[in-house]
Amino acid sequence: MPGRGRASTQGRNLQIKVVELAEGLGLETRMEVKAARRIWGAERRIDIVLKETSTRKLLGVECKFQKVKGSAEEKIPSMLKDIEHWPIPGIVVIDGPGFSKGMENFLLASGKVIQFEDLEDWLRLYFAL
Repeated sequence: MPGRGRASTQGRNLQIKVVELAEGLGLETRMEVKAARRIWGAERRIDIVLKETSTRKLLGVECKFQKVKGSAEEKIPSMLKDIEHWPIPGIVVIDGPGFSKGMENFLLASGKVIQFEDLEDWLRLYFAL
């Protein structure tokens, strides 16, 4: 499948960008945090957990990058359902030119999906920074 090998690298790069942004705002970060199990037994992991140290407020962040049209966007609605079972609030950060406009608008309207370019403002509001 074209681009498949690069997809995980680009997704990891998005995670690093999110961590750098969050740490620049003074937030603590942890990556690949275990958060119980799914119903079929697989470990549930959160890409990034952010913490504001003075309030101890937490936020889980899943990252999805899509360079070309593909299946990443199709996985996000089920990811949003999975986030409902986390022990902390969570969002999905998306980046890349490959999201179809209709799906992107649908995801952004959920209030739980944020484009990377809007993440700093969103985090400042959420953590009252």
